[in-house]
Amino acid sequence: MQLLLASGSPRRLELLARIGVVPTKVTPTDIDETPLSGETPRELAKRLCLAKGLASDLGDHDLALTADTVVGLGRRILGKPKDQLEAREFLQMLSGRAHRVWTGVALTLADGKQVHRVVETRLHFKRLTDLEIDSYIASNDWQGKAGGYGIQGMAEMFVSRLNGSYSNVMGLPLHETYKLLSGVGYKVLAND
Repeated sequence: MQLLLASGSPRRLELLARIGVVPTKVTPTDIDETPLSGETPRELAKRLCLAKGLASDLGDHDLALTADTVVGLGRRILGKPKDQLEAREFLQMLSGRAHRVWTGVALTLADGKQVHRVVETRLHFKRLTDLEIDSYIASNDWQGKAGGYGIQGMAEMFVSRLNGSYSNVMGLPLHETYKLLSGVGYKVLAND
């Protein structure tokens, strides 16, 4: 089966490689990711992964893999910060608190059928000092990352507890992705 990864995220490509999945093509989709009024972080992750699948140009590919990761503090959605000021605001909000990360993962088949999962991971950040926040902002590791941080980098030292999938927080829950791919007949393992 020919797999299209409809994402521009280098992390998702790296995560897929960890389980031996190499897409035949990588083409990001371009959709409006603005949350709807009253939409929860979980609902947004689900809606966006499915919408990205429908917006994918499969061409001669059998299926498209799409994902969207959303950081939520209660019902509040913390998107990708637009600048250093917003990144600082997000880190100050997360400091000393629990929050959740949801990733919606979808497979869209050539016939338009879709299968998906939404995976939740709960994290708790230590109380951050001004120096820690300043250093993290200066690292620029917050750029382009939901919630203003990437767990696979310097921000990992801020996580005092994590309940759920670590790869989910990176942007692609590997267990659920493997199950989805296997479920539609994509051969992940040599004897699959």
